[in-house]
Amino acid sequence: MTGPSDDGTVPGPAPRRSGDEAVADAESRALESGSRERNVPTWDDLPLPADTANLREGADLHPGLLGLLPMVGVWRGEGEGHDLLTGDDYHFSQQIVVSHDGQNFLNWESRSWVIDDDGNFVGPDLRETGFWRIGDDDTIELLLAHAEGSIELFYGNPLNQTSWELATDVVIKAESGAHTAGAKRLYGLVPDGDLAYVEERIDTDGDLTPRLSAKLRRHVG
Repeated sequence: MTGPSDDGTVPGPAPRRSGDEAVADAESRALESGSRERNVPTWDDLPLPADTANLREGADLHPGLLGLLPMVGVWRGEGEGHDLLTGDDYHFSQQIVVSHDGQNFLNWESRSWVIDDDGNFVGPDLRETGFWRIGDDDTIELLLAHAEGSIELFYGNPLNQTSWELATDVVIKAESGAHTAGAKRLYGLVPDGDLAYVEERIDTDGDLTPRLSAKLRRHVG
């Protein structure tokens, strides 16, 4: 996987690397960026393990999540969006938090905001929260709730050790929610260690259309 191209697509997965090589590369980048010293804020007065987005701190990652291990962290960057209702294209910034508390799931929280051509804040955009799971047969489940008024269940599989492809199985829209339909997502770590993804979603004509793509740099972990 080499990251989103100018037309918003992501090429196929890169050649498979060894786990040791991937960990060594991630550690080197963490030292250079300072992300290994950061973590998510925590409440210290709860009788529960604190969420951690830094694999060096907190509870041990559940062994059932090893297939998703490279995603753990806080990621920040910019991307391109396409409004399927208006047909307008726009730029956005985004933060994704992927954390865990030792249980057999990953916590997922994504927030994005519209920016102008100079990177200045224009207004809030999309917000979603949910959980990732992966079974013994490498089947991935991603359950998402969207602030725009919908709930989605994605299923998928790892393409290799650092990329994951999913598609919706169920989409439920609240009565007051915005129009939405099925989607596909592809996530992957690109050679420089950033997290890149694309989302295609069914538009009002029933066609699967590029909607979101972004490249995010590790901020924590």
